[in-house]
Amino acid sequence: MKIVIPGGTGQVGTMLNRALSAAGHEVVVLTRRPVRAGEVGWDGTTLGPWAAEIDGSDVVVNLAGRSVSCRYTAPNLKAMMDSRVRSTEVVGEAIAGAARPPRVWLQMSTATVYAHRFDAPNDEATGVIGGQEPDVPGYWSYSVDIAKAWERALDEAETPDTRKVALRAAMVMSPDRGGVFDVLLRLVRLGLGGPVAGGRQYVSWIHEHDFVRAVEYLIARDDLSGPVNLAAPEPLPQRAFMSALRSAAHVPVGLPATKAMAEIGAFALRSDTELLLKSRRVVPGRLLDTGFAFTHPTWPEAARELLARRGEVRRGAGVGPTADRSRAGA
Repeated sequence: MKIVIPGGTGQVGTMLNRALSAAGHEVVVLTRRPVRAGEVGWDGTTLGPWAAEIDGSDVVVNLAGRSVSCRYTAPNLKAMMDSRVRSTEVVGEAIAGAARPPRVWLQMSTATVYAHRFDAPNDEATGVIGGQEPDVPGYWSYSVDIAKAWERALDEAETPDTRKVALRAAMVMSPDRGGVFDVLLRLVRLGLGGPVAGGRQYVSWIHEHDFVRAVEYLIARDDLSGPVNLAAPEPLPQRAFMSALRSAAHVPVGLPATKAMAEIGAFALRSDTELLLKSRRVVPGRLLDTGFAFTHPTWPEAARELLARRGEVRRGAGVGPTADRSRAGA
């Protein structure tokens, strides 16, 4: 197949490109700064010559949008909203104008659309959409507003011949440097991998292999459209999540952090505490109901596998060659 990935130069896009290319597909990445073979320039806001790549393609996987790993200032929040909504709109315009439109459009969304909650998991059918919780900072609702607007832009695109799927993705865990797993492991190695603000908040995640397999599954399943949760079936409290990572890395102690300490740490990392404190208890209801089988359903096993592929199976181990990277989707 020919697969076009707008915004495909980040961690998730690189991982997906690697796996799909290794599987024999032709992958074209749309990026603001094309430097490699298979990359085509676009600005994410206006139609241009890049639209010819979508005309005649089989699949579009739109990952475009400003990173959420930043301080939640008003300009950054606006940039997050504008980059997601407008890039989705312009991809829709390109598909609508194509003589041979792709048969499926997978649009990145986020598990953050669901409410901050501890009592029950959120699936697509019964999950509670966030934004109204009385016990969380008011600005957290803006992240939910972004997610809603993102999916609304997908829904409103006039693409009758193209099936549309919103990927409500949890954190994607891969051994690559610079990704979320790399950041968490660095904290563990520094002795900072303990519970944050008590550690009751749930962490939802998905292993890179299962993310790629879910994308391939959704491409093949013509009966699936609309929102689909891309998350492992067993989210767990942050306290247990970090404990399992410490165990896999053979680091016995992780210092706890209060909410105030988390604020200081987030400021130092130029990030926001919502990423640490919001309880994201998300489960993959539609994937499981239609027969998708996870290869890495539990976090302790997934963490060990990721560490083994980094060549870091114990504290202080050197970094060896990463096995099986070229077959990330195998």
